[in-house]
Amino acid sequence: MTFQVAPLPYDYAALEPTIDAATMRLHHQKHHQTYVDNLNKVVEGDSTLKGNELEALLANVSGRPAAVRNNGGGHWNHSFFWEIMGPGDGSRRPEGGLGEAIGSAFGSFEGMQEQFNNAGVGRFGSGWVWLVADASGGLRVTSTQNQDNPLMDVAEVRGTPILGNDVWEHAYYLTYNNRRADYLKAWWKVVNWDKVQERYAGVGR
Repeated sequence: MTFQVAPLPYDYAALEPTIDAATMRLHHQKHHQTYVDNLNKVVEGDSTLKGNELEALLANVSGRPAAVRNNGGGHWNHSFFWEIMGPGDGSRRPEGGLGEAIGSAFGSFEGMQEQFNNAGVGRFGSGWVWLVADASGGLRVTSTQNQDNPLMDVAEVRGTPILGNDVWEHAYYLTYNNRRADYLKAWWKVVNWDKVQERYAGVGR
């Protein structure tokens, strides 16, 4: 199996001014592509890894080479990231079962946003912040280091990611410099809630 970077589902400039086109182009064409290239190299060189779906590699990543954890995580995380963003006016809110689950877990949408943003600011160094669902549909906010994610058996909090934000500096530095908190606050304007709700609806319960 050869892993590939899928085209963005929107133009590189579509998320401006929240995320600038230059950042999106570099992030997608260079950073994501490098993870995929390196993942393909390690899989090609190890017969025990060939033929596995990416999620299967990540589920038991503690027993895999470090290159699988770093590059497989980087590929999965970025593929997910592009999908749950999109152009919009930032005024939408999750509805239906997801909206109810957010209210139940965090008291309000704003309560979830605050916890999510705080987790992103509090992630030391590079990493990700996630909203994850458990098998019963319950929601939690968590963060992971580097290119780890909650699908991995090394994650402190495991679950199905339904929302996630990249807090590596390459995701925001051209516009926000070292102001990660400003980036996290602005990022909500480009969340594609249709995709997030679709992912939540697919959680087994």
